[in-house]
Amino acid sequence: MADMIEGHGGDLALATLRAYGVREMFTLSGGHVFPLYDAAHKTGFPIYDVRHEQSAVFAAEAVAKLQRRPGLAVLTAGPGVTNGISGLTSAFFNASPVLVLGGRAPAFRWGSGSLQEIDHVPLVAPVTKHAATVTGPDEIPAAVAQALTAALTPHRGPAFLDLPLEVVFSGGEADAPAAPAIAPIEPDPEDVARAAALLAGAERPVVIAGSDVYAGDAVAALREAAEALQVPVFTNGMGRGALPPGHPLAFAKARRVALGGADVVAVVGTPLDFRLSFGDFGDAQVIHVVDAPSQRAAHVEPAVSPAGDLRLILSAFAEHGGQRADHSAWIEQLRAAEEKAKARDAEAMAAETDPIRPARIYGELRRVLEPDAVTIGDGGDFVSYAGRYLEPAQPGTWLDPGPYGCLGTGMGYAMGARVTYPDRQVCVLMGDGAAGFSLMDVESLVRQKLPVVIVVGNNGIWGLEKHPMQAMYGYDVAADLQPGLRYDDVVRAMGGAGETVARPDQLGPALRRAFDAGVPYLVNVLTDPADAYPRSSNLA
Repeated sequence: MADMIEGHGGDLALATLRAYGVREMFTLSGGHVFPLYDAAHKTGFPIYDVRHEQSAVFAAEAVAKLQRRPGLAVLTAGPGVTNGISGLTSAFFNASPVLVLGGRAPAFRWGSGSLQEIDHVPLVAPVTKHAATVTGPDEIPAAVAQALTAALTPHRGPAFLDLPLEVVFSGGEADAPAAPAIAPIEPDPEDVARAAALLAGAERPVVIAGSDVYAGDAVAALREAAEALQVPVFTNGMGRGALPPGHPLAFAKARRVALGGADVVAVVGTPLDFRLSFGDFGDAQVIHVVDAPSQRAAHVEPAVSPAGDLRLILSAFAEHGGQRADHSAWIEQLRAAEEKAKARDAEAMAAETDPIRPARIYGELRRVLEPDAVTIGDGGDFVSYAGRYLEPAQPGTWLDPGPYGCLGTGMGYAMGARVTYPDRQVCVLMGDGAAGFSLMDVESLVRQKLPVVIVVGNNGIWGLEKHPMQAMYGYDVAADLQPGLRYDDVVRAMGGAGETVARPDQLGPALRRAFDAGVPYLVNVLTDPADAYPRSSNLA
């Protein structure tokens, strides 16, 4: 006979969450979800609270991304849930296994106008893998298990459960939950063989590896495949660092040359979206390797698109026994382009300009960031520079908003990263526009003794909007912020520390002080508003 668990709805939910590897809760206090707090408090289950519900979901997503396990956010009814929808949507686009447990007005008087009464499920269903309302306390363990299984099954993503007031406060009993068993998706062997042959036989192949390579624990398999076939590798998202920067097949700065000259491009574990020219690589044949059939691109026709467990697919690539072309001349060509670009970047990162150019900030950061530091990008223009100038040394150390492009991730991601890694450097790279979305949650970090470093690129404008508007129309509107705003004073007022930097020679010492401070510390860098990250429009 199976073991039984009993208690109120919070006890029943928490028992299942523990069985699925959840180890902490991110929340903003609300009466609808008190039993979940009670269950956590009684059993020593850590609770981290925030000042805006989106930060709770972003913190849960950071845990899910970094640790490849479910992250949990608990949100109260009505505005608590709706405030978290941007976080849920980011998790959906990022394939992050986040579970949001939402409080809900009581079902027994539904329609009478209870406080915060709204049906959340239709709102969140389009951006979750699973969304449901639990109707009785005995159903809670099975409902939580079903939601978490959906979240963990490739293609991964968030799930949502509504817990009506009388359901979560009432007592019940149910079978004790078992540990999850997520079976790998077996790829079609013919698709895998065709893709391996095409990649191995190409004269000028390129691999682009994305976040699902890390999420699917396929980093080692990617390295094996690249080394066996001798194929150059570029990365994006959490794929960054899958091959360390010193690896002979790791490239970052020669992408334009590579994609302009490639005859086969294998995109692994990332969508063919605006970041990758929507899968249009000129005359090159495209291999799109995805972790589930649902992720195959519908807007392009790849030469082949293997779908399934990325470890299985990449390991099969490594074991390919057919013809293998010599790629050494191609790799040498790309290495020459890479070194030329590095020299250009080194000059930019050492610039002694006044005002400070963003590239110089990243030049100084490269000197102080440790190999296992977690860097978090929350911004537009300023964070674009981070993607160019910072090269993560290890996989699973880079967090950005992903293809949804939602600002405001910074403080939530920082909380999740600090909870995950108590002893590593955690550095948030934040535009001054993005600071307006989540900086108040520095108070949450201070109060719960979660030190992080925040570097604000403060140019007093919305850089990704002001410069394009000027180019299109000759004027701009709604694109200015307060120049020179003292974001460091804001952080100090909440119990942290910080300083404003106006000259390049001040950057290095300020960053060293920040990482030694032991409290949330904001380095407010006044940057050149005329300096715009060069790019073509990604809006189409």
